[in-house]
Amino acid sequence: MASSFALKNFTALSDLHPNMANLKIIGIVIGKTDVKGFPDRKNIGSERYTFSFTIRDSPDHFVNVSSWGSEDYIRPLSESFKVGECVIIENPLIQRKETEREEKFSPATPRVCFYNSGWPGIPYLYLSGLEHVLVLLQIRPASQMLGLQINWKLLLSENHSMVKVCSPYEVDTKLLSLIHLPVKESRDYYSLADIVANGHSLDGRIINVLAAVRSVGEPKYFTTSDRRKGQRCEVKLFDETEPSFTMTCWDNESILLAQSWMPRETVIFASDVRINFNKFQNCMAATVISKTIITTNPDTPEANILLNYVRENKETDVADEIDSYLRESINLNTIVDVYTVEQLKVKALRNEGKADPFYGILYAYISTLNIDDETTKVVRNRCSGCGYIVNEASNTCTICEKDSSKLQSFFLGFDVLVDLTDHTGTLHSCSLTGSIAEETLGCTINEFLAMTSEQKTKLKWQFLLERSKIYVKLILSHRARGGLKVSILSCKLADPTEASRNLAGQGHT
Repeated sequence: MASSFALKNFTALSDLHPNMANLKIIGIVIGKTDVKGFPDRKNIGSERYTFSFTIRDSPDHFVNVSSWGSEDYIRPLSESFKVGECVIIENPLIQRKETEREEKFSPATPRVCFYNSGWPGIPYLYLSGLEHVLVLLQIRPASQMLGLQINWKLLLSENHSMVKVCSPYEVDTKLLSLIHLPVKESRDYYSLADIVANGHSLDGRIINVLAAVRSVGEPKYFTTSDRRKGQRCEVKLFDETEPSFTMTCWDNESILLAQSWMPRETVIFASDVRINFNKFQNCMAATVISKTIITTNPDTPEANILLNYVRENKETDVADEIDSYLRESINLNTIVDVYTVEQLKVKALRNEGKADPFYGILYAYISTLNIDDETTKVVRNRCSGCGYIVNEASNTCTICEKDSSKLQSFFLGFDVLVDLTDHTGTLHSCSLTGSIAEETLGCTINEFLAMTSEQKTKLKWQFLLERSKIYVKLILSHRARGGLKVSILSCKLADPTEASRNLAGQGHT
């Protein structure tokens, strides 16, 4: 297909230097950050806004682009394009990037070398790309290389710069194909097993990961103690070496990208993710940061091998066949029906014979919470591959048949049974597990294990007989008490006014 945009009409990123004017650059967006606001030091009481993105126009060259300005300028500009789209940038300002300081927070970009030309009136040449350096070194002594390597960055001005989104039908296919090319060497990555095996030695390190997507959780939204809005999304990854590994996204841009991934059909190359020990799940995990650039379905031999492995094992993977403990719960915003306990039991009777779960909201009390009873098991080993509880007698996972002596394959998790009671009745033995239990109790698994019996009793009485707003998932099961398996998806103390309005329930029974 012929391109409407001839690349010769644009300045290549490899040719950038600071004295250029009236620039016109075309590139594909390979990374993008969220809009952020900061107090304006020049205008006390007002804010300035900024966001950045990374564009690429060839396999060897990509550059970071930043924009500062008013909220009315920055937000519409950020929302006008997304990762994977081609943009034309007109009249940007070229600035030297302070590599050591700025690359702590932004993607590393290729450096440009200065070379002593040896010609009168031309003190040095701007070079980029190793192949150009080698060619020139054949005609100029190596001693004339100045040894100066500089990164450029582009700045967008509210008054002078312009960004235009290109239709994919107008863009050269070679430019579009760059979205599938990692920004790091294709073999420069850790396998998931290597990360798990190295454990704490990688804590805090920034590395590259090649993995397949097992599942993408629903985004979860929250408000911090200083009233800032936040969000998070957990992605479960796997490869030939590890059945499940968590990567967490904390910004809207990476969450938006993750929502486009098809589980068991997508491979990603994540450049510069941070590795940390996840104390909640007692395992290693990855975090997407502002430096990270994620390449979806990379066109590399290593990624193709992994994709073939995923396809060949898709039908035999048992982890999708169970109600996985490791997966994110349903988006709570989609649950709107409020019930009483009695209404839920009636709905369950009417759903008899149906295997599909149903969901609802209860305004009820936790009437039983035996977390301080030494005879009650509230913490159990779970398999990191499928989330199933490890058989304590055989010390193995009966689903994956893994030996728990391989510590990286298992983690400790809450497994608490609680009773929920309102003025119409009680739901017995409701399941409160994993991160939901940690969020409800307000402590991690390790913090809980370090508590004394007295501390656990004190914790219990913070929740007993306190009206809570509880999101539940219900499945008919002949194995469960009363024929109904109830899982708690969220449990927080209820607003009294809100609870009083909903005591009668309003769900459809």
